[in-house]
Amino acid sequence: MFSNRSGFWPAVPALILLFAFFLFPVVRMLGFSVEAGTLDWYAKALGEGLYIRVLWNTFEIALLVTLFCLLLGYPLGFLMATTTPFWATMGFIFVLLPLWTSVLVRTYAWMVLLGRNGVFNRTLMEAGITTDPIPLLHNFTGVLIGMVHVLLPYMVLPIYGAVRKVDPAIPAAAAGLGASNWRIFWRIWLPLTLNGVFAGCVLVFILSLGFYITPALLGGGRVIMIAVLIEQQVREALNWPFAAALSAVLLVATFLVYTLAQRFSQPEQAR
Repeated sequence: MFSNRSGFWPAVPALILLFAFFLFPVVRMLGFSVEAGTLDWYAKALGEGLYIRVLWNTFEIALLVTLFCLLLGYPLGFLMATTTPFWATMGFIFVLLPLWTSVLVRTYAWMVLLGRNGVFNRTLMEAGITTDPIPLLHNFTGVLIGMVHVLLPYMVLPIYGAVRKVDPAIPAAAAGLGASNWRIFWRIWLPLTLNGVFAGCVLVFILSLGFYITPALLGGGRVIMIAVLIEQQVREALNWPFAAALSAVLLVATFLVYTLAQRFSQPEQAR
């Protein structure tokens, strides 16, 4: 008992910090949303078609970003975990380098690349592939590209860790018994790395739900996610109660996703 109490006190500063800068603002936010003593703002957020559509768009974009990150991240994470140390180091450099750069800077870089007179369109037109600029900015496509670029490392790293935990003797034994590379992948590598895939998907999906800077800039006001809508209610409409209600809806949705992820990640323990 004494050891448990002595181990509690070093955590007190961190607990105070979390209370002051996380729990208290969340409680204040919830207070704003029911300031008049009613749930009218929640009824508006969850009852009007416009805001339901924004919530649906948010989940749709988060799901697509997670899917594309998985399609790009699994081969990259697998290659980094099974290649030589030199190429693994090079892979880590290219994967982690974007994390050392501000999201705002990376988003502006994509605006330069994807614009009507950007690098991509100029290259395509100079090569004769297209005659007119392709709309890649201020639309759904631009938002997806930017968010996938920002969140890809959060998919690669869990997959890399899962692949590294697989005993190399297992696929080697399967190859020795005559299994093809595809059969080894589907019957050995993929099942043994599903934990990493699941962790990466949950991490990317949850981070996507609350994304603001990238959809706000690359979407150009045409692709509205719930975080962008909250910012508009605070800055333009000055409707703090409604913004607080939208924030609470986003917070609850995030907790539900996290709870479901925990439930399905440990089915045997849940039983």
